[in-house]
Amino acid sequence: MTDDLPVPVDRLIAVASAVFALVFTLVVASVVGDVATSLAVRTGTLAEETNAHTIFQTVATFGSFLPAAVGYLIITDQRDLVPVSRPSLRRLGIVAAAAVGLYALQIGLLFVLREVGLRTGQNPATMAAGDPVVYYVAMIAVSILVVGPAEELLFRGVIQSGLRRAFGPVAAIALAAVMFGLLHAGVDGTVVEQLAYMGVTVILGAILGLLYEWTENVIVPALAHGLYNAIIFGTLLWSAL
Repeated sequence: MTDDLPVPVDRLIAVASAVFALVFTLVVASVVGDVATSLAVRTGTLAEETNAHTIFQTVATFGSFLPAAVGYLIITDQRDLVPVSRPSLRRLGIVAAAAVGLYALQIGLLFVLREVGLRTGQNPATMAAGDPVVYYVAMIAVSILVVGPAEELLFRGVIQSGLRRAFGPVAAIALAAVMFGLLHAGVDGTVVEQLAYMGVTVILGAILGLLYEWTENVIVPALAHGLYNAIIFGTLLWSAL
């Protein structure tokens, strides 16, 4: 962004860049995930509608976020946009506390929604296609190593950082959280249940945005997000035992 641009133009460019980053990454990830999974099925490596199929596609899709996001930063000449550093032991403690806090907040939000007669849609990723124990154990690892880092690199690292340059931290956190919520629109349920799910996701995304703004290190929300997802799968694993 150049400093001599009028503020409205500067902000318009920032929003357009954020949307482009989102669409570009999702298209690359979708193509790579679908092609890799299709090839695995055609060669007999995977069978459709199995746990292995879902896990493989998840890893292939979200694993593609990294090269896609890095490619976007290179294309737009913003290699220094995302702050990354090795977290200290104190920061790792913050990661653990944030993950537990996010889970507690989710439980609280779901309780409030139930009290007013609303339910959220169900994320297909929480439904096992075969042995639930094997699936949930695998998804705990995938959440920490792939999904959490992938989504935080895109939404907090690339999108929020880019928006912050034009809007400042508060608006950037809010806009990135809304875009994060929109990504989770495709859950199972009625329109109202889908909107409720997205609303919860927006709030959780905003908390992750605050964590990123506070620590100035994308690794922190990436690990917190992954651990939060892992806690969800851990509770599902516990119920399946």
